[in-house]
Amino acid sequence: MAYLNVGKENHTDIALYYEDHGTGKPVVLVHGWPLSGASWERQTDSLLAAGYRVITYDRRGFGKSSQPTEGYDYDTLAKDTWHLLEALDLNDVTLVGFSMGGGEVARYLGKYNNGRVTKAVFMSAIAPALRHSASNDEGVDPAVFEGIKQQIEADRYAFLEGFFANFYNKKLIGGTHISDAAIHASFNVATQSSYYAMLNCVDAWLEDFRDDLAKVTLPTLVIHGDSDQILPIEATGQRTAALIPGAQLHVIKGGPHGLNWTHATEVNVALLNFLK
Repeated sequence: MAYLNVGKENHTDIALYYEDHGTGKPVVLVHGWPLSGASWERQTDSLLAAGYRVITYDRRGFGKSSQPTEGYDYDTLAKDTWHLLEALDLNDVTLVGFSMGGGEVARYLGKYNNGRVTKAVFMSAIAPALRHSASNDEGVDPAVFEGIKQQIEADRYAFLEGFFANFYNKKLIGGTHISDAAIHASFNVATQSSYYAMLNCVDAWLEDFRDDLAKVTLPTLVIHGDSDQILPIEATGQRTAALIPGAQLHVIKGGPHGLNWTHATEVNVALLNFLK
Protein backbone atom coordinates (compact mmCIF):
# COMPACT_ATOMS: atom_id res chain seq x y z
CA MET A 1 0.00 0.00 0.00
CA ALA A 2 1.24 3.51 -0.84
CA TYR A 3 0.24 6.70 0.93
CA LEU A 4 1.05 10.35 0.26
CA ASN A 5 0.86 12.97 3.00
CA VAL A 6 -0.96 16.09 1.74
CA GLY A 7 -1.43 18.01 4.98
CA LYS A 8 -2.50 17.84 8.62
CA GLU A 9 -5.64 18.19 10.69
CA ASN A 10 -4.42 19.22 14.14
CA HIS A 11 -1.56 16.77 14.72
CA THR A 12 -2.88 14.04 12.43
CA ASP A 13 -1.51 13.50 8.93
CA ILE A 14 -3.94 13.63 6.01
CA ALA A 15 -2.78 10.83 3.71
CA LEU A 16 -4.04 9.82 0.27
CA TYR A 17 -4.01 6.16 -0.66
CA TYR A 18 -2.83 5.57 -4.23
CA GLU A 19 -1.87 2.76 -6.57
CA ASP A 20 0.72 3.06 -9.33
CA HIS A 21 0.95 0.23 -11.88
CA GLY A 22 2.54 -0.40 -15.25
CA THR A 23 4.90 1.58 -17.43
CA GLY A 24 4.58 3.95 -20.37
CA LYS A 25 2.73 7.24 -20.51
CA PRO A 26 0.88 7.92 -17.25
CA VAL A 27 -2.89 8.05 -16.97
CA VAL A 28 -4.22 9.40 -13.67
CA LEU A 29 -7.81 8.42 -12.84
CA VAL A 30 -9.86 10.53 -10.41
CA HIS A 31 -12.93 8.73 -9.05
CA GLY A 32 -16.45 9.94 -8.39
CA TRP A 33 -18.52 10.43 -5.26
CA PRO A 34 -19.00 8.42 -3.06
CA LEU A 35 -16.71 5.67 -4.37
CA SER A 36 -12.93 5.15 -4.47
CA GLY A 37 -10.11 4.55 -6.93
CA ALA A 38 -11.17 0.90 -7.08
CA SER A 39 -14.18 1.96 -9.16
CA TRP A 40 -11.82 2.24 -12.14
CA GLU A 41 -11.02 -1.49 -12.26
CA ARG A 42 -12.44 -2.04 -15.75
CA GLN A 43 -10.47 0.89 -17.16
CA THR A 44 -7.29 0.02 -15.28
CA ASP A 45 -7.21 -3.47 -16.77
CA SER A 46 -7.69 -2.15 -20.31
CA LEU A 47 -5.12 0.64 -19.95
CA LEU A 48 -2.45 -1.65 -18.50
CA ALA A 49 -3.01 -4.14 -21.31
CA ALA A 50 -2.47 -1.31 -23.81
CA GLY A 51 0.89 -0.39 -22.25
CA TYR A 52 0.04 2.62 -20.11
CA ARG A 53 1.12 3.46 -16.58
CA VAL A 54 -2.04 3.77 -14.50
CA ILE A 55 -2.33 5.75 -11.26
CA THR A 56 -5.49 5.76 -9.16
CA TYR A 57 -6.02 7.40 -5.80
CA ASP A 58 -8.74 7.71 -3.19
CA ARG A 59 -10.02 11.23 -2.60
CA ARG A 60 -9.61 12.43 0.99
CA GLY A 61 -12.51 11.10 3.05
CA PHE A 62 -13.10 8.13 0.76
CA GLY A 63 -11.72 4.64 0.23
CA LYS A 64 -8.51 3.97 2.13
CA SER A 65 -7.47 7.62 2.43
CA SER A 66 -7.58 9.64 5.62
CA GLN A 67 -10.94 10.98 6.74
CA PRO A 68 -10.43 14.56 7.91
CA THR A 69 -13.35 16.86 8.67
CA GLU A 70 -12.01 19.59 6.38
CA GLY A 71 -10.80 20.18 2.84
CA TYR A 72 -13.84 19.17 0.80
CA ASP A 73 -13.73 22.23 -1.44
CA TYR A 74 -12.42 22.01 -5.00
CA ASP A 75 -9.35 24.19 -4.45
CA THR A 76 -8.16 21.73 -1.79
CA LEU A 77 -9.24 18.62 -3.69
CA ALA A 78 -7.44 19.75 -6.85
CA LYS A 79 -4.39 20.65 -4.77
CA ASP A 80 -4.42 17.05 -3.53
CA THR A 81 -4.23 15.96 -7.18
CA TRP A 82 -1.35 18.39 -7.67
CA HIS A 83 0.49 16.89 -4.68
CA LEU A 84 0.20 13.42 -6.22
CA LEU A 85 1.50 14.42 -9.65
CA GLU A 86 4.37 16.34 -8.08
CA ALA A 87 5.33 13.57 -5.65
CA LEU A 88 5.44 10.98 -8.44
CA ASP A 89 7.10 13.48 -10.81
CA LEU A 90 4.67 12.61 -13.59
CA ASN A 91 4.93 14.16 -17.05
CA ASP A 92 2.91 13.90 -20.27
CA VAL A 93 -0.08 12.92 -18.11
CA THR A 94 -3.61 12.22 -19.26
CA LEU A 95 -5.87 13.29 -16.38
CA VAL A 96 -9.25 11.55 -16.32
CA GLY A 97 -12.07 12.63 -14.00
CA PHE A 98 -15.32 10.77 -13.45
CA SER A 99 -18.38 12.61 -12.10
CA MET A 100 -17.20 14.70 -9.14
CA GLY A 101 -13.65 13.87 -10.23
CA GLY A 102 -14.27 15.97 -13.32
CA GLY A 103 -14.26 18.96 -11.02
CA GLU A 104 -10.77 18.11 -9.84
CA VAL A 105 -9.65 17.90 -13.46
CA ALA A 106 -11.21 21.26 -14.33
CA ARG A 107 -9.81 23.06 -11.28
CA TYR A 108 -6.38 21.44 -11.65
CA LEU A 109 -6.17 22.61 -15.26
CA GLY A 110 -7.46 26.06 -14.38
CA LYS A 111 -5.25 26.67 -11.36
CA TYR A 112 -2.47 24.14 -10.86
CA ASN A 113 -1.28 22.72 -14.17
CA ASN A 114 2.39 23.45 -14.72
CA GLY A 115 2.72 21.48 -17.95
CA ARG A 116 2.60 17.99 -16.48
CA VAL A 117 -0.89 17.28 -17.87
CA THR A 118 -1.10 17.21 -21.67
CA LYS A 119 -4.52 15.58 -22.20
CA ALA A 120 -7.78 15.60 -20.26
CA VAL A 121 -10.89 13.44 -20.11
CA PHE A 122 -14.21 14.39 -18.51
CA MET A 123 -16.35 11.29 -17.97
CA SER A 124 -19.94 11.69 -16.70
CA ALA A 125 -18.44 14.84 -15.22
CA ILE A 126 -19.94 17.52 -13.00
CA ALA A 127 -18.61 20.46 -15.06
CA PRO A 128 -19.26 23.15 -16.12
CA ALA A 129 -21.65 24.59 -13.47
CA LEU A 130 -24.59 23.09 -11.56
CA ARG A 131 -25.80 26.10 -9.55
CA HIS A 132 -28.69 27.97 -11.16
CA SER A 133 -28.07 31.69 -11.51
CA ALA A 134 -28.80 34.60 -13.80
CA SER A 135 -25.77 33.64 -15.87
CA ASN A 136 -26.42 29.90 -15.68
CA ASP A 137 -30.00 29.13 -16.68
CA GLU A 138 -29.12 25.47 -17.21
CA GLY A 139 -28.23 25.09 -13.54
CA VAL A 140 -30.17 23.46 -10.71
CA ASP A 141 -31.90 25.19 -7.81
CA PRO A 142 -29.50 24.98 -4.81
CA ALA A 143 -32.46 23.82 -2.71
CA VAL A 144 -32.12 20.44 -4.44
CA PHE A 145 -28.69 19.99 -2.93
CA GLU A 146 -29.89 21.06 0.49
CA GLY A 147 -32.45 18.27 0.18
CA ILE A 148 -29.69 15.77 -0.57
CA LYS A 149 -27.76 16.94 2.49
CA GLN A 150 -30.84 16.50 4.64
CA GLN A 151 -31.25 12.93 3.40
CA ILE A 152 -27.60 12.18 4.19
CA GLU A 153 -27.96 13.69 7.64
CA ALA A 154 -31.12 11.70 8.34
CA ASP A 155 -29.94 8.29 7.08
CA ARG A 156 -27.09 8.23 4.60
CA TYR A 157 -27.41 4.47 4.07
CA ALA A 158 -31.02 4.73 2.95
CA PHE A 159 -30.03 7.61 0.69
CA LEU A 160 -27.25 5.57 -0.91
CA GLU A 161 -29.59 2.71 -1.75
CA GLY A 162 -31.75 4.95 -3.90
CA PHE A 163 -28.78 6.88 -5.26
CA PHE A 164 -27.10 3.81 -6.73
CA ALA A 165 -30.32 2.63 -8.38
CA ASN A 166 -30.23 5.88 -10.36
CA PHE A 167 -26.43 5.87 -10.68
CA TYR A 168 -26.58 2.68 -12.75
CA ASN A 169 -30.12 3.08 -14.15
CA LYS A 170 -31.02 -0.36 -12.85
CA LYS A 171 -34.69 0.01 -13.77
CA LEU A 172 -33.87 1.12 -17.31
CA ILE A 173 -31.09 -1.24 -18.38
CA GLY A 174 -31.79 -4.20 -16.12
CA GLY A 175 -29.29 -6.90 -15.33
CA THR A 176 -27.67 -7.09 -18.77
CA HIS A 177 -25.17 -4.35 -17.95
CA ILE A 178 -24.79 -4.62 -14.18
CA SER A 179 -25.71 -7.17 -11.55
CA ASP A 180 -27.33 -6.58 -8.20
CA ALA A 181 -24.10 -7.85 -6.65
CA ALA A 182 -22.04 -5.16 -8.42
CA ILE A 183 -24.41 -2.44 -7.23
CA HIS A 184 -24.19 -3.86 -3.72
CA ALA A 185 -20.39 -3.71 -3.96
CA SER A 186 -20.57 0.01 -4.79
CA PHE A 187 -22.91 0.49 -1.85
CA ASN A 188 -20.43 -1.22 0.46
CA VAL A 189 -17.58 1.02 -0.70
CA ALA A 190 -19.70 4.13 -0.22
CA THR A 191 -20.69 3.19 3.32
CA GLN A 192 -17.01 3.10 4.31
CA SER A 193 -16.52 6.74 3.36
CA SER A 194 -16.43 9.50 5.94
CA TYR A 195 -19.78 10.98 6.95
CA TYR A 196 -18.19 14.43 6.78
CA ALA A 197 -16.85 13.77 3.30
CA MET A 198 -20.19 12.54 1.99
CA LEU A 199 -22.01 15.53 3.43
CA ASN A 200 -19.59 18.37 2.74
CA CYS A 201 -18.79 17.32 -0.83
CA VAL A 202 -22.40 18.16 -1.72
CA ASP A 203 -21.61 21.86 -1.18
CA ALA A 204 -18.65 21.51 -3.56
CA TRP A 205 -20.99 20.35 -6.33
CA LEU A 206 -22.20 23.94 -6.67
CA GLU A 207 -18.76 25.11 -7.81
CA ASP A 208 -18.61 27.01 -11.12
CA PHE A 209 -15.86 25.66 -13.41
CA ARG A 210 -16.51 27.82 -16.44
CA ASP A 211 -13.48 30.03 -15.83
CA ASP A 212 -11.32 26.92 -15.41
CA LEU A 213 -12.58 25.39 -18.65
CA ALA A 214 -11.90 28.66 -20.49
CA LYS A 215 -8.19 28.10 -19.78
CA VAL A 216 -8.11 24.58 -21.23
CA THR A 217 -6.22 24.46 -24.51
CA LEU A 218 -4.98 20.87 -24.48
CA PRO A 219 -6.64 17.92 -26.25
CA THR A 220 -9.82 16.98 -24.40
CA LEU A 221 -12.31 14.14 -24.56
CA VAL A 222 -15.78 14.30 -23.01
CA ILE A 223 -17.58 10.98 -22.48
CA HIS A 224 -21.18 11.08 -21.30
CA GLY A 225 -24.24 8.84 -21.40
CA ASP A 226 -27.45 10.20 -22.89
CA SER A 227 -29.46 8.47 -20.11
CA ASP A 228 -27.49 9.89 -17.18
CA GLN A 229 -30.01 10.49 -14.36
CA ILE A 230 -27.46 11.96 -11.95
CA LEU A 231 -25.81 14.56 -14.21
CA PRO A 232 -27.92 14.88 -17.38
CA ILE A 233 -25.82 15.32 -20.50
CA GLU A 234 -27.63 18.49 -21.60
CA ALA A 235 -26.55 20.34 -18.46
CA THR A 236 -23.04 18.91 -18.24
CA GLY A 237 -21.24 16.93 -20.93
CA GLN A 238 -22.60 18.78 -23.94
CA ARG A 239 -21.87 22.16 -22.38
CA THR A 240 -18.36 21.16 -21.30
CA ALA A 241 -17.49 20.00 -24.81
CA ALA A 242 -18.83 23.27 -26.25
CA LEU A 243 -16.74 25.38 -23.85
CA ILE A 244 -13.40 23.74 -24.70
CA PRO A 245 -12.13 24.48 -28.23
CA GLY A 246 -11.62 21.30 -30.23
CA ALA A 247 -12.96 19.00 -27.51
CA GLN A 248 -14.28 15.63 -28.66
CA LEU A 249 -17.69 14.56 -27.38
CA HIS A 250 -18.42 10.84 -27.25
CA VAL A 251 -22.05 10.16 -26.38
CA ILE A 252 -22.84 6.66 -25.13
CA LYS A 253 -26.34 5.73 -26.19
CA GLY A 254 -28.35 4.48 -23.24
CA GLY A 255 -25.42 5.12 -20.94
CA PRO A 256 -26.23 5.84 -17.28
CA HIS A 257 -24.08 7.84 -14.92
CA GLY A 258 -21.98 4.82 -13.95
CA LEU A 259 -21.14 3.99 -17.55
CA ASN A 260 -17.51 3.13 -16.81
CA TRP A 261 -18.92 -0.14 -15.46
CA THR A 262 -22.13 -0.70 -17.44
CA HIS A 263 -20.63 0.28 -20.80
CA ALA A 264 -16.98 -0.39 -20.04
CA THR A 265 -16.12 -1.79 -23.47
CA GLU A 266 -17.33 1.30 -25.35
CA VAL A 267 -15.80 3.62 -22.75
CA ASN A 268 -12.43 1.88 -22.99
CA VAL A 269 -12.37 1.95 -26.79
CA ALA A 270 -13.13 5.68 -26.80
CA LEU A 271 -10.49 6.30 -24.13
CA LEU A 272 -7.78 4.28 -25.87
CA ASN A 273 -8.49 5.88 -29.26
CA PHE A 274 -8.12 9.30 -27.64
CA LEU A 275 -4.87 8.34 -25.94
CA LYS A 276 -3.38 7.19 -29.24
